[in-house]
Amino acid sequence: MKLPPLACCLSLLLLGVAPLAQAQDEEASTSPFSGTFAVTSDYLFRGISQTNEEPAFQAGLTYEAPFGFYVGAWTSNVDVGEGDPDWEVDGFVGYKTALGTKWDVDVLVNRYQYPGAGETNYNELITKTTFLKTYSVTVAYTDDLYGTKTDGYYYALDGNWKLPYDLTFGVHAGHTVYTSSLNQVDHDYNDFGVNVGKTFGPLGLSVGYYDTSKAAEFGFGRQNSQNHLVATATVTWP
Repeated sequence: MKLPPLACCLSLLLLGVAPLAQAQDEEASTSPFSGTFAVTSDYLFRGISQTNEEPAFQAGLTYEAPFGFYVGAWTSNVDVGEGDPDWEVDGFVGYKTALGTKWDVDVLVNRYQYPGAGETNYNELITKTTFLKTYSVTVAYTDDLYGTKTDGYYYALDGNWKLPYDLTFGVHAGHTVYTSSLNQVDHDYNDFGVNVGKTFGPLGLSVGYYDTSKAAEFGFGRQNSQNHLVATATVTWP
């Protein structure tokens, strides 16, 4: 863990992002557009650091149609090795709907793009089913993981509970499967995490601990796959 850098990053988040959050209009908006801007001490994707345990700045924009369809884009800086791309720019299109009063279903296709390294771009189909706005199951599939013609599967279970004082508590468990070796990863691996968050109007702050099973270390290195303590500040609008 890197506690001193984490503490410094969290201080910057509070000083730099909170004034922006206070400037947001807190009244409900009927705009079909929504957006996010986030600063995080480490960008993790399925338990693996995408920034070599360094901070990331992230932004997203989504347009939601009245009948459930949506389209958007999201970006973040990345640093997975010397000579590799510096940015990830994703585009996505999806559909979400409620099934009765207890279930929600979200299906989307996400295009992962890495400018300057087009051979690693790939598509992924992601489905997420949520029960009572609290428990969710995610299943994802790609047939061309990082442009390697490798089939990749991801399964995840999540729980998120609202607590008093606008606090939230979340738990996560995921399982990654590759049908052939990638980055010398010859074994499936698990990832898991817990987090606590608090909202202040449009500003959300969270701190979480995340880790992976030993198998991830062989392909991604111990530093990028093990023992992450992550702080994040996110401004959401409208």
